[in-house]
Amino acid sequence: MNGNPDRWSGRTAERVPRASAAGKRGARRAARISGWIAAGGFVGAALTALVMSGAAGSAATPAPSPAAPSRASPPPTGYADVVRPVMPAVINISSVQVIRTLEHLSPFGADPFFRRFFGGEFHDFVVPRERRSLSLGSGVIVDSDGTALTNYHVVAGAAEVRVTLADGTETSARLVGADDRTDLAVLRLASERLPAAPLGDSDALEVGDVVLAIGNPFGIGQTVTMGIVSAIGRGNIGVADYEDFIQTDAAINPGNSGGALINTRGDVVGISTAILSRSGGYQGIGFAIPSNMARDVLESILKHGRVVRGYAGLRVQRILPDMARAFGLPDTRGALISSLDPRGPAARAGLRPGDVIAGAGGRAIESVEELRTRLSRLKPGDAITLEVVRDGRRVQVDLVLDEPPARDPDTRRRPR
Repeated sequence: MNGNPDRWSGRTAERVPRASAAGKRGARRAARISGWIAAGGFVGAALTALVMSGAAGSAATPAPSPAAPSRASPPPTGYADVVRPVMPAVINISSVQVIRTLEHLSPFGADPFFRRFFGGEFHDFVVPRERRSLSLGSGVIVDSDGTALTNYHVVAGAAEVRVTLADGTETSARLVGADDRTDLAVLRLASERLPAAPLGDSDALEVGDVVLAIGNPFGIGQTVTMGIVSAIGRGNIGVADYEDFIQTDAAINPGNSGGALINTRGDVVGISTAILSRSGGYQGIGFAIPSNMARDVLESILKHGRVVRGYAGLRVQRILPDMARAFGLPDTRGALISSLDPRGPAARAGLRPGDVIAGAGGRAIESVEELRTRLSRLKPGDAITLEVVRDGRRVQVDLVLDEPPARDPDTRRRPR
């Protein structure tokens, strides 16, 4: 057994032809590869032994039991947790308007030709008639005592206001006060200890933020839609005198008016008010009154029974292209002072006709409407710094608002 190693080839060696030089080189390479494989096999065997040794060593220690399945809630896939606390505070409002008319008993009484033919001898009987018109909208409870916000146009001229809560409970409501210049109204529900939604900071909104609209479109029931803030500071829509709307593509339809526009924290950042549409339905452009403006109106109505605004004592007008060139302005942005109350705050502050107000409170003024809306947020005694273009130079003027005089339109009692 320890003799010539050729003995292990036996008869096979005889059958294999003699190898050439190339064959010998190939054989040597094969031998080297075989050595590597053998070495690898040895290492693999050693590793296997180590693994098995480790397994054997751990046999003395009981293996830990499998971990229990995690009961942590899955990551949020929607906004259910955001809207759930707010939905009970959004209400459905039904307001009944009584429309009074005069009706001719004779079918010919209202015909001008017939009356002209008979002259003054024709006597017709006219009797008063009443008909009722139902208006549907939404609202938001902002205090557990039953105080709610909605749009003025939802309850304007209403003889009766009925409210349906999210759980289906019906109750009555009375109109505490309204402000048609911002299209807002404050209601007080007959019930108390109601769920309320918090008013957030609309000034913190940015274009692109996610918002959700909650309301009662077409009277079908409470509905939630989602979109983003498409623009802020929208004006010139023609809905109200003071417009500083949040524009959103969250679906807002008839019946949503007065409902809540909330952010992803569940704060009310707007009161849904209007849509821009050619069909009368949703086309991706909706508007909401900012919550900060709504808060100002709410607090003033609760305190004074009406909205009290500061008085600046100036009139402004748009800047036309020809006027901009004459004043040496680069564009038509800003508001041109056309006249002043000689005893008003603006005159006392040193403002003059012909001044162009280019900024207010550290923010640029793009239009007359924006300036009027900015000033409407101020109360008597509030101060604001105006940036004014005068004779090609920019100067700053500090303006302190007064109590409005009795003749000012803002002091007139608005229709309730």
